[in-house]
Amino acid sequence: MRAIRVREHGGPGVLRLEEVPDPVPGPDEVVVAIRAAGVNPVETYLRAGTHYRAASFPYTPGSDGAGVVEAAGPGVDRPRPGDRVYTAGSLSGTYAEKALCRADEVHPLPERCSFPQGAALHVPYATAWRALHGKARALPGETVLVHGGTGGVGIAAVQIARAAGLTVIATGGTARGLEAALREGAHHALDHGSPGYLDEVLGLTGGRGPGILLEMRADLNLARDLEIAAKGGRVVVIGSRGRIEIDPRAAMGRDLAVLGMSLYNAPREELLATHREIVKGLEAGILRPLVGAEMPLADAPRAHERILEPGALGKIVLVP
Repeated sequence: MRAIRVREHGGPGVLRLEEVPDPVPGPDEVVVAIRAAGVNPVETYLRAGTHYRAASFPYTPGSDGAGVVEAAGPGVDRPRPGDRVYTAGSLSGTYAEKALCRADEVHPLPERCSFPQGAALHVPYATAWRALHGKARALPGETVLVHGGTGGVGIAAVQIARAAGLTVIATGGTARGLEAALREGAHHALDHGSPGYLDEVLGLTGGRGPGILLEMRADLNLARDLEIAAKGGRVVVIGSRGRIEIDPRAAMGRDLAVLGMSLYNAPREELLATHREIVKGLEAGILRPLVGAEMPLADAPRAHERILEPGALGKIVLVP
């Protein structure tokens, strides 16, 4: 089969399409014939060697994918060969024509969802769910600011927050992205390239500020987040690409909590419970993954460049 392989840290050029042996499932494992694989920013950090987790070479990137179960190993009752599924992790990587997964990493993909939509689920939706419910402990009636509400995690957060009864303010960098955020459930969508957009946030909240802020670029925004959050607010840091200087007094003065989170720290039982809720949302049509671009597997290097460019809209997926 064909798979993307990484043999050293470096730029996108180290992603190379190679022929590798087909995976064979062992006990409690399945092989999924991948129809689409999701691309996430964290995979660019792992490739570049800037993530806190170390890579073990050679490897195939990717944890998010969707397809059909091709084979099941001993001890696996479900899923069964022929089932439509999405992956929430992979032993062998999903940037490939086939992926080896633990059986409990594979979840049913409702018929109403396409394979590219299935590949847009695990990291974006589980991250957004954990940030809102696991970390911020969101309550109906609260206001949430989704900083970067047009990318994969941002759109997921908008949908999940709206379904939970929150007032949702999303930010984005393009008119197309802002329209998408409104269409997917945001009550308000603001251009974060506009100098006064945070004043608009305060205006929309009657001067109180949002009680929850989901932050995709803490290196750019965290200092200002602390200045506009409501008293007792929670800032959940989902993404950052560097350092930032902040004034701790801004947090002290309003009893703010700054919460770092990584999906990789979630316990297994928490992840399983999260994906049960995600599947329910998919079946009900409440959660609707937005795919911004479908690219051939061989274009993985370009996908890694594109996902870090400004103006992200939805999820980028690779199609073997």
